Amino acid sequence: MSFLLYIVGLVLVVGGIAWALVAAHVASTYVAIVCLIVAGVGVMMAVSRTRLKDPPN
Repeated sequence: MSFLLYIVGLVLVVGGIAWALVAAHVASTYVAIVCLIVAGVGVMMAVSRTRLKDPPN
């Protein structure tokens, strides 16, 4: 899959998590912290799954 597709999915997931936390009346500081952690993990996963493998020597 392409990197862009992973990022679009990640944006949707982070948005859903943020919306759920705000609806649960969680403090905005905690919402931001959780969203940053999820976004960081998501970007790392997207990069690891879409990077090109090194050719064998």
